[in-house]
Amino acid sequence: MENTENQMTEDSQSVKPVKKDYKLPVSIFISALILAGTWVYTTGLKGTGNQQKTYKETAQVVQISALEEKVLPSDGVILPVSWGDLGIKLVSVGVIDADKFKSIYDQRSAFTDEYKNLLLGQSNGNLKITNDNAGYLLNLFWALGLASKNPVLDSGEMKNPAYGGAENFASTGGWTIAKGNPMDHYSHHELFTLTSAEQALVDKVSRGIYRPCCGNSTHFPDCNHGMAMLGLLELLASQGVSEEGMWKAALAVNSYWFPDTYLTIATYLKNKGVDWQDVSPEEILGMNYSSVSGYRRVASQVVEPREQRGGNGCGVDTGETINPQRQQGGCGI
Repeated sequence: MENTENQMTEDSQSVKPVKKDYKLPVSIFISALILAGTWVYTTGLKGTGNQQKTYKETAQVVQISALEEKVLPSDGVILPVSWGDLGIKLVSVGVIDADKFKSIYDQRSAFTDEYKNLLLGQSNGNLKITNDNAGYLLNLFWALGLASKNPVLDSGEMKNPAYGGAENFASTGGWTIAKGNPMDHYSHHELFTLTSAEQALVDKVSRGIYRPCCGNSTHFPDCNHGMAMLGLLELLASQGVSEEGMWKAALAVNSYWFPDTYLTIATYLKNKGVDWQDVSPEEILGMNYSSVSGYRRVASQVVEPREQRGGNGCGVDTGETINPQRQQGGCGI
């Protein structure tokens, strides 16, 4: 492998193998990743049966770590979009109260220069998602998806009167760091304009991306992950990313947001002789793998499922049909 940063293009994705050091991304979500370190294989183990068992267990961990490097590259994945001054725009219209937002990270001494620049500066380079900043990007994309005026929010499932109003979902009522009522910003701001073709892409791809915290697609963004993914799709479309590129970016991002889910899926596929780098992002993001029911099916067939390292931040839908994430669903700030 080349010793370069992971650059996601529409054709390839390179990985820089480095020592893994998963840290807890300081985020306001339960969905943030938790500690996971790579163990190294030690040669020369001899003697007792217990030592031989340790040899086998260590070798297995090394194999798992290699898989993790494919699914969750330790050096991150560069996405085919730039953030620009969207942070400033979100602050200027009140979707994000900068003081409230910043104070959450200041309390943990975690408001880095990167975070400050994304919120209050100009970020012209391509965004890179890592184990460390996945939660922070989740927050920014959530604000973007909530605020951007889009037909998905204006006439989609969120507005279905059967659910009692868009204000009742975790993705809306849970956004507590806006200035004023979050519904004052719901699908309200023209942060960018999509052509009819770009909007058609957002509509199509959003219907095919599921999340393992519930049984809904991104087209029904009732929780923070769904709303954040909608914001990302709009951003990707607005910068001319193709449908293929949107699927690839979405899988990379979903993997960092739900690490155990996609590591388990990758293990399941590996057991069937399918390498993670050869999978179809569209297929993996679909209902059969990425919805709560699809993931349960996959996980039940993994002989030795990985120890779960953390929650996904949303209440789990126990049914097969739509079960909207309400404000109490665990997706709020």
